[in-house]
Amino acid sequence: MKKILFLFFVVSSFSYCQTKVDKKALKTELDSIYKVDQTFRSLLDRSTEDDITFLNKQGYTLDEFKRNSWPIINKHDSLNLIIIEEIIKKHGYPGKSLVGEPTNKAAWYVIQHSDKINKYLPIIEKAGKENELPMTLVAMMKDRQLMFDNKEQIYGTQGTTRMITNKVTGKQEYKWFIWPIKNPENINQLRKSIGFSTTIEENAARLDIVYKVYTLEQVKNLDFD
Repeated sequence: MKKILFLFFVVSSFSYCQTKVDKKALKTELDSIYKVDQTFRSLLDRSTEDDITFLNKQGYTLDEFKRNSWPIINKHDSLNLIIIEEIIKKHGYPGKSLVGEPTNKAAWYVIQHSDKINKYLPIIEKAGKENELPMTLVAMMKDRQLMFDNKEQIYGTQGTTRMITNKVTGKQEYKWFIWPIKNPENINQLRKSIGFSTTIEENAARLDIVYKVYTLEQVKNLDFD
């Protein structure tokens, strides 16, 4: 009996050692992914000395990035997604209790910028309910998937664009707008309840959009005024 118990202890200890998470290494890896995801996107609008140093470390010059910004961003998004999927497979969502804040947002950003939101949304929702991730981020991801599915979003977090013909000039131009919302009359109350500190109007302004309510039918028919 003692031999069986001893063997069980040895096997259990070995199993624990094999599955124990190196939190420090995981946090470092996720912080690096977070920086890559965010810095490349910030370079679309500005370029500080630190940003240029970052680009050089990634193997690009500023001119190269300006000429091929989105192919470069998409390439690194794909590489980041491979790593994040492996992390989630091993550890589940790397949330606040595992890697702290703001590192717990790293995996969210990578998934949000991918075409696999639908696959990971249940995991993101679970992380939000367990306080591993802000519920506002859960809301943003849910809204994005609804927009991708051509359905009304819930929290008014997503803006997008369509090419339209200007009714005055007759010229083709991009029209930016807040994607249609399910209950626009109650949207600010709903945003507040989930944790947003801004109104729909303020969020639209942050995106350089003048907020106006549109229906799915109007968007489908490019019926903008």
